Amino acid sequence: MRSQGPASLPKPSDQQFAQLEAELAKGPAAHGWEDQRWTLARVRTVIGRRFHLTYTIQGVRKLLVRNGWSCQVPARRAME
Repeated sequence: MRSQGPASLPKPSDQQFAQLEAELAKGPAAHGWEDQRWTLARVRTVIGRRFHLTYTIQGVRKLLVRNGWSCQVPARRAME
């Protein structure tokens, strides 16, 4: 038996990705997190809850970048 290679990640349809963008637009507070910061782990949790798909953190990053999202890192820490 020869390996068929690695299994591909489940890909959401265009309609599902539009639904994901709508969920992300609601903000993290609407999904139970206190601060207003999306992390890859949080996006992964939303994908799992909403679509019952399992992604790795890197898989979430690739999914978002492939659909035109970019990673934003604050230049400095807030003085709160």
